[in-house]
Amino acid sequence: MSRGRITTKGALLRKPGTRSGWSVEEIGIDPPKAGEARIRLAASGLCHSDDHLDTGDVDLGGWAPVLGGHEGAGVVEEVGPDVTHFAPGDHVVMSFMPSCGRCAMCVKGYSTLCELGAGVLGGTAPDGTHRVFTADGEGVGCMSYLGTFAPYVCVPTNALVKIDPEVPLRSAALLGCGVPTGWGSSAYAADMEIGDIVVVIGTGGVGMNAVQGARHRGASVIVAVDPAEFKREQAPLFGATHTVASWDEAKTLVDGMTNGQGADRVIITMGVVPPEVMHPAQTMLRRGGTMVLTGVVPMGVKDIKMDLFDYVMCGKRLHGTLYGDTNARADIPLLARLYREGSLKLDELITRTYPLEDINQAFADMHAGKNLRGVIVYD
Repeated sequence: MSRGRITTKGALLRKPGTRSGWSVEEIGIDPPKAGEARIRLAASGLCHSDDHLDTGDVDLGGWAPVLGGHEGAGVVEEVGPDVTHFAPGDHVVMSFMPSCGRCAMCVKGYSTLCELGAGVLGGTAPDGTHRVFTADGEGVGCMSYLGTFAPYVCVPTNALVKIDPEVPLRSAALLGCGVPTGWGSSAYAADMEIGDIVVVIGTGGVGMNAVQGARHRGASVIVAVDPAEFKREQAPLFGATHTVASWDEAKTLVDGMTNGQGADRVIITMGVVPPEVMHPAQTMLRRGGTMVLTGVVPMGVKDIKMDLFDYVMCGKRLHGTLYGDTNARADIPLLARLYREGSLKLDELITRTYPLEDINQAFADMHAGKNLRGVIVYD
């Protein structure tokens, strides 16, 4: 039986794109409809993609207010009338990219490019209505149909992945975005081979998992590049063999290792990728090598300096990747199993935890480079 609408707290953006910060307010959440479930969250990761909504690097086209958050894990409380593959009590991770399993992209194995994903920044649930409302009854758009900056969410079940209940939910929350995005950038998108020399540029919540993915795929050298001393100190714990603070240091190091040939793979996992970094990254790449672009370039940027002659004559490849080319339904359980086996670090990624009321401080710490991953925890 449905519990009806529940009242809780949520972190909203009232003025996206203005750097005005998050407002923790009372919100109402409707019960699930067909194909949906309501989840009681244990934790939500703080991802740079949510911050992009505040800074304007991702343009929402004017819709507001926004309930942020797209990286979370919790327990199913209630399911819609036609839902049979999830039940109350199931432990689940939320995938920020839903997949229907039926469209052309899903059938071809590209579930991250599912047609459902086209609407994740549209401001409503997939059916064009709202599940979340302000105290005044105003409809609230949810980041990626999820909105995990609240202790309860009502979401499409095609964005849910069931996991082993022995995996701690606080750590499992990171499997919704940052971990598979980074890990898959190395393990899948980079087309990595055993013995590769790999450069990972930016080692926050995504990049550190690119380091883990490169280690998992058998890279012999993993160079972690980050100006933040704390992140350089942490990178060897996740598999980095070398750490440097700048592009110039990385290129000098790699040239010395390879007699000037360059790295086999260069993976860009910066939170915001300035267009001017593309050419320096290209110069670190060997002939026939692959550069993976995982970090977000601000929307609307179309002018980038690149040596296209070099790409053609040297057979280099630029691969843009969403979600690290992973398949959430297969790879989230895989990563959870690797965690249980001790082959994947999750607990160590969580630098600090915060109550929801401290969300603006959490994002300030992100900008200051203090965290690999900050996590909002709920009682």
